[in-house]
Amino acid sequence: MTDLSFKEMQEMQRELQETYKEKWGGLYPEKFHTMMLYLFAEAGEAVDVVKKNGTEKVLNDEIVRTHFIEEMADVLMYFNDVLLCYGVTPEEFAAVYRQKHETNLNRW
Repeated sequence: MTDLSFKEMQEMQRELQETYKEKWGGLYPEKFHTMMLYLFAEAGEAVDVVKKNGTEKVLNDEIVRTHFIEEMADVLMYFNDVLLCYGVTPEEFAAVYRQKHETNLNRW
């Protein structure tokens, strides 16, 4: 399997959140700010990998590249948690994303 659907990512996050619900407290609208902070923190960690190692290593060094991809995976996990706080479905997100893409294509 090479493709990972948005729906599958959200299902995986639901499973993870359910597994650790007692420890993490679950997802709900009031938890949005916390999840956004974690998302930004993980994005910063991805930037740090590039900053500390350089683009060449991210492109060609397997260990550095894997570390960068792991940080980006963390970003997507928290991104999905943010959406799950408000019950945003993959279908809703896909519709808005496609519309935004069309808007951007015709912007200038």
